[in-house]
Amino acid sequence: MEPRGGNRAIGPGFRAFSDHRRLQPHRKKNGADGGVRRRVGHVSITVVKRDGSREAYDANKINLAIEHAAQGLDDNITWVTQIASELELTLFDGITTQQLDEAVIQVALQNVKDDPAFDTVAARLLLKTIYKRVLGDYSTPDELRDLHREHFAAYIQRGVSENLLDSRFPDAFDLEALAAALDPAHDDLLKYIGVVTLNNRYGIKARNGQPLETPQYFWMRVAMGLSLNEADPTSHAIAFYKKMSALEYLAAGSTLVNAGTSYPQLSNCFVMEMQDDIEHIAKSVRDVMWLTKGTGGIGLSVTKLRAQGSPIRSNNTTSTGPIPFMHTIDSVLRAVSRGGKKFGALCFYMENWHMDFPEFLDLRQNSGDPYRRTRTANTAVWISDEFMKRVQNDEDWYLFDPLEVSDLNELYGKAFSARYAEYVAMAERGELNMFKKIGAREQFKQILISLQSSSHPWLTWKDTINNRAINNNTGTIHLSNLCTEICLPQDRDNISVCNLASINLSRHIVDGRLDFAKIAESARLAVRQLDNLIDITVSSVDEADHANTTNRAIGLGVMGFTDVVEKLGYSYDSEESFDLIDEIMEHVSYAAIDESAELAKERGSYDNFAGSRWSQGLVPLDTIDLTEADRGVEVQVNRTTRLDWDALREKVKGGMRNATLMAIAPTASIGLVAGTTPGLDPQFSQIFSRSTSSGKFLEVNRNLVETLRERGLWESVRESILRSQGDIQGISAIPDDVKATYKTSFQLSPYAFLEVAARAQKWIDQAISRNMYLETRDVDEMLDIYSAAWKKGVKTTYYLHMKPRHTAEQSTVKVNKSETVGGDGSSTRRKGFGAASAGSAAPASTETETVGASGPKRGFGFGGAGKSAES
Repeated sequence: MEPRGGNRAIGPGFRAFSDHRRLQPHRKKNGADGGVRRRVGHVSITVVKRDGSREAYDANKINLAIEHAAQGLDDNITWVTQIASELELTLFDGITTQQLDEAVIQVALQNVKDDPAFDTVAARLLLKTIYKRVLGDYSTPDELRDLHREHFAAYIQRGVSENLLDSRFPDAFDLEALAAALDPAHDDLLKYIGVVTLNNRYGIKARNGQPLETPQYFWMRVAMGLSLNEADPTSHAIAFYKKMSALEYLAAGSTLVNAGTSYPQLSNCFVMEMQDDIEHIAKSVRDVMWLTKGTGGIGLSVTKLRAQGSPIRSNNTTSTGPIPFMHTIDSVLRAVSRGGKKFGALCFYMENWHMDFPEFLDLRQNSGDPYRRTRTANTAVWISDEFMKRVQNDEDWYLFDPLEVSDLNELYGKAFSARYAEYVAMAERGELNMFKKIGAREQFKQILISLQSSSHPWLTWKDTINNRAINNNTGTIHLSNLCTEICLPQDRDNISVCNLASINLSRHIVDGRLDFAKIAESARLAVRQLDNLIDITVSSVDEADHANTTNRAIGLGVMGFTDVVEKLGYSYDSEESFDLIDEIMEHVSYAAIDESAELAKERGSYDNFAGSRWSQGLVPLDTIDLTEADRGVEVQVNRTTRLDWDALREKVKGGMRNATLMAIAPTASIGLVAGTTPGLDPQFSQIFSRSTSSGKFLEVNRNLVETLRERGLWESVRESILRSQGDIQGISAIPDDVKATYKTSFQLSPYAFLEVAARAQKWIDQAISRNMYLETRDVDEMLDIYSAAWKKGVKTTYYLHMKPRHTAEQSTVKVNKSETVGGDGSSTRRKGFGAASAGSAAPASTETETVGASGPKRGFGFGGAGKSAES
């Protein structure tokens, strides 16, 4: 029987010692006890320890570590032998203990495409290196638990003494009670990429660079940081810890980075509008710098800035328009690069009646004047119902200078349409100095062509957002945020702020069914945690603090929807799937709204509650009819309900703690920690590589492997799946019902993505970060698809991923070249990856590639393994 994985190339992380391997021939011997002993020529392998001393390489010690990591998994003895044998090929005399740890992990990862359980082995091996460096050595799970508890108080004290952790921790909490609640068994829920992401991206290090946190210390630190304002912070910290460490819900990235630290900037999204005066432009640049430093994602509207050539009366000159200022802010994002780890993150928004909108469309193009381009910042277009109607009717569209039509930015719906028509008439009478006329369909196609070529600008619908807002009493919503899920009003005095968390739906399946009571429990606890965050977070921008405390906006979302669909055996594009997201979001919404109403009784309503639609007894579902009446066009969405909304309508009239409650973020990074599919997104591929700031990782759809194993098919179809680069649709041995469940992003109708979003949007007071995946490049088809999004009442869309036109040459499955000789006698050349990245651009923190049949010839996440253990 061929061993799993066969012969494998070694990843780039081994380059530091690859020359040793090439220069010294290896010979292996299997001992009678199954252990592997290594010699190079007649010289025994020695390992360099951390203190510089050397000891003989002990194969049995390594085998035992692998065996422990494989405990509880099927065929673990086979895995021990295979990993140990392949490890032998990487060894050289003088290998360090750190290199040896990394080598074992890397060898396990090289086998993931054959069995996802190898990922579990790699994760456990990496976790052990973290435990050893933070806590010391141990032998049993009980010893590991005891070490966690014994060292916890010292971890807190050291963090406080080094000004890393909040100085209130020792006095505010019962550290002994918190230590007793620590459960390192939860670490087994983490995949390898989750361990790396958590440790590299979110964990904190001591001042000398040594690792300070294990995963369970991390979760407890975050929980403590979000409980400081509670009357009984210890019990609430334990409650939050249990939910997050069990991966049932996770706080968003900025919160995970900073919660419990000496600088708790915990808010995730900042939404600001640049005013048309030089002082405010300069202040906006300053604010972007400070918010970027604090790791927040930013949305910035530039619609109010006058057009290029517009007069400046103060010095009798003309304006350069918004584009140069946008380029300046783009440079700021690169300059304030978050400690050298990541560029700042911002999205510019502009309404498409602006005179400079054609140049706005070119901001993300690779060619052209580099000073009129943005290489880091994203772009999104803010679209009115009036424009969509003119597209449908193939009418003209007029572009204006904001200086002459200054009120358009503040209007929406019918009011916008009426005023816009007045400005059109004025332009035609020659009463405006600057305007352009273009066909509405022509401009829409220009937007879609730009979207297709650069994945920008993202399409967002101004009137749908404002008409469906519950918090509409504090002004117009002028833009969304970096990821298009936040919908909050803002003005000169308010930089809107939102605070995020996401429920991991895949951790709420109990006995093969979704547990809606458990989902409600998670929603309620997450709402309380997010409300706490608002009183704990700090910001360096006064306008952000003001908006945060007066509106108390939060955005609870979900992730893992596709994971759940697969586990339940549905197809993403089925009625069962559409009804499922409808029911899920109804329960989440109901529980979140009810909890906010309860918090209002306990803590008081948010300052701007009076006059809001909450105060009128309205809930998100009610805004569908309001939108439909205003636009005069049907909102095409199912209106089914299941819960007692009339009772809740009465309750919210009495008070709400938060202006907004729900938003579905993309969860690209925290989804990796949670080990589930991001947001509402489908599977990209059944087998693909993922590039993150922590390295490159191979991902295999475990649900598919389990389904095929249950039917006795995995071993027989595995190689075929690899040959097809993770596409199972053309494999005859796989049943049709399995193929239906495991369709990938480009095999699904884009209308399915829109239907899922529309069903979810029924229940959400903010918006959804809705990625789109299209196989077609026909602009007329794209026009129909995005028009359908507007008709269904979807508020925003996010990245557009286009199916690649070409895929890389297929590679062989087996190393034996004689089995893959072409018709002309030439052998097929092995390659690493298959298709290129799936879209014109990828979500902020990850990129993906499908994998050719040979699998990756480079290591996945090896750099991450080394960094997570050392830096």
